[in-house]
Amino acid sequence: METGSTSASSLGGRFLATTGLFAAAVLLVLAMAGDARAQVVDTEILPGGVQRTTYRLGPVEVTPGQNRINFRPITGAARPGVNGWITRIKPDLVYEDGSIPKSSLVMFHHGVWSSNGELFYATGEEKTILDLPDGFGYRYRTADTWMLNDMIHNLTPTPMELYFQYTLDFIPESAPEADDIVRSFPIWMDVQSGIYPVFDVWRDTGGADGEFTYPQDDPNAYPPGVQKNVKTIPQDGMLITTTGHVHTGGLSTNLYVRRTGAAYAGPECAERVSYEKQLTPLRKTQKNKVARINRIKKRNAKLTREQKKVQRSMKSRRSEATAKRKIRTIKRKKKANSKIISQVNREKSANKKKLDRVSALDRAERERDAACRATQPQVDDGNRVHVFDSEAKYFDPRGPISWDMAMFSSKEDWRVRVKAGDKLELQTTYETDMASWPESMGINIVYWVRDAQLPAAANAPNPYETRVDNQKVLNHGHYSENEDYGGELPVVGPDPRNLPDGQFGPGPLTISDYIYNGADFRLPGALGRPPVVNQGQSFTFEMSNYDIENEVWHSLTSCKAPCNKSTGISYPIPDGEFQFESGQMGPPNKPPTVGYTEWSTPANLPKGTHTFYCRIHPLMRGAIRVK
Repeated sequence: METGSTSASSLGGRFLATTGLFAAAVLLVLAMAGDARAQVVDTEILPGGVQRTTYRLGPVEVTPGQNRINFRPITGAARPGVNGWITRIKPDLVYEDGSIPKSSLVMFHHGVWSSNGELFYATGEEKTILDLPDGFGYRYRTADTWMLNDMIHNLTPTPMELYFQYTLDFIPESAPEADDIVRSFPIWMDVQSGIYPVFDVWRDTGGADGEFTYPQDDPNAYPPGVQKNVKTIPQDGMLITTTGHVHTGGLSTNLYVRRTGAAYAGPECAERVSYEKQLTPLRKTQKNKVARINRIKKRNAKLTREQKKVQRSMKSRRSEATAKRKIRTIKRKKKANSKIISQVNREKSANKKKLDRVSALDRAERERDAACRATQPQVDDGNRVHVFDSEAKYFDPRGPISWDMAMFSSKEDWRVRVKAGDKLELQTTYETDMASWPESMGINIVYWVRDAQLPAAANAPNPYETRVDNQKVLNHGHYSENEDYGGELPVVGPDPRNLPDGQFGPGPLTISDYIYNGADFRLPGALGRPPVVNQGQSFTFEMSNYDIENEVWHSLTSCKAPCNKSTGISYPIPDGEFQFESGQMGPPNKPPTVGYTEWSTPANLPKGTHTFYCRIHPLMRGAIRVK
C-alpha cells in the first residue's frame, strides 16, 4: 500500500543533515574502510509472508579498552537481497560461536542503522527490539545506502573478536502480503544532538522527589531560542509506535505533542458527588461509640481488679460479710456497665451499617470519577499533551544503577492522530538520590504514517480528546549476560582509607596501561599509597602517549569509599560523597572524548581520602588524600 517516497530530507534525514554526521561519515567510510565479512546465519519462514533472517556482520576486532564511535557500510549478505518491507529488528553482539559476551566485559553501547541518511533503528546495551504493528513496514530497497554507526565499549584490557548480529523480519515485495503493507516513517527524537548527544546528571539535583528531568530542570540546557528536543510534523498523519532509550540511572522518556491553539476537547466528566456531609457525622458517631465502649471496658477492668482485692481481704466473718456486700455492689456495677456496652454496641452496629452504605456510595462515585478522568488526556502548558511514557524496568536487584533493564514500548494498538505543524517534544528523567550519571541520553524513535499512505489515519484517536499515553508493554525480559553485578568479594585492593600516606605533591600523575600511576591503591606496597596535597591544592592527571595513540580513553569519576569491591555492571558507580568527574579524557576530534588529555581535581576537595574509578574501565581504582 505504498505511495509517495522518502529521502534524506525526511525528519530523520534532516536530523543528520543538521549535525553534518551522515555526509562526513559516508565520505570517510567509503574512502578508507572496507566491508567487514557478512553472512546469513539463519532464515525462518513465518506466517504472513514474513522471512525472519539473522545476519552477522564481522568479525570486528575490538581492541583493548576500546570505546570508539565507528561507521560501517552494510552491504551484500548483511542485508536483504530483494526489495521489500522490514517489520521487526532484534539486535545482539556475539562471539563467533554465537554466544553472547557478559555485559561486565563488553558493552554494545549503541548501534544506529541508517538508510540514505535516515535513522530508522537504534539500540543500546538494553538491546531494544523494534517491532512495528501488524500491517506496517519500513520500506527497503536494495539500492538504498545502509550505514551502521556503532560504539563497542571494551571494559577490559583484553582484545576481542566480535560480530554484530541482528534478526530482521522481512516481507519481500513479491509476496502477496506486501500489497497490504502501509509504509511508515521514523522520527528521531533526542534531548540533545550531535554525534554523541549526551548530557550530565548530578546527584541531588532536580526536584525533592530525587528525580531530574532534562531539559526541563536545566535552564541552560540549550542556547536561547533553540529546542533540540522538538521536531515538527510536516503532514497530517498518525503515530504508530515508539520506545525510549536511557542510560544507567535513567527512569523514563516522555513524549508530548504541542498543537497551536489546542486544548482539551473531549467530553467533560460529570461533577463528582460529594458524600462528606453524610460521612463526617457518621464517622464522628462511630468514633465516639468506640471511645465510649473503651471507657466503660476500662471501668469494668478497674472494678474487676477491685473485686479481686476485696476477695483477698476476706479473713474474719465480720470482714467477710463486708467484703461480700462490696463484691455484690461491684457485680451490680459491672452488670450495668455490660448492659450499657451492649446497648452502645447495637448503636455502633447500626451506625456502622449506615456508614458502610454511604462509604460504598462514596467509593463508587470516586471510582466512577477516576475512571472518567483516566480517559482524559493530560494537557498542560496551554497546548502540550502527554502521549507516551517509556519507563525503564530494572531487573538489577540494586535498582536503577546498571544496564540490566528494558524499556516499555507502546502497545500494538497505540495510535495518535497528528496534524501538519504539530510539534513532538521529548523529555527524559533520571534518578538523583543514589549517584550522579555523567554522559546520559534520552532518545525515542517514533514511527508514523502519513494520510497519503493510510487515509484511515484521520480516524486515529485525537490526543486532545482521548488519553493515549497509558498503552505500554515491556520490550523484552531479563538477559542472562547482565547477571554479573559486582560489588562483592574478593576485593580488588585494600581499603585505601587505612593506607599510609603516599608521595606529597600535585603531580602530574600519569594514567597508562589501566593504572592511575601514583594513585592506584590496587598496586602493592608504597606504590598503592594515596598521594597527598594540602587542602586547597589540586591533583593533576595526564594520559600517557601510549594510551592516546591506542585510543584508550579514561575518566576519573568519584565513587564512595572504599570503592574496592569486585567489578560488575552495577559496581562501582558514580556515588562519591564529594563528587568530581573528568569526563572521557582524550584528544580533540575523537568522539566520545571531551577533547583534553590532562585534568585536575577540584581545588575545594575536603580533607580526607577520596576514591575514584574509570567509567570506561571500571576495573581501574584510585585514591587521593587531602590533609
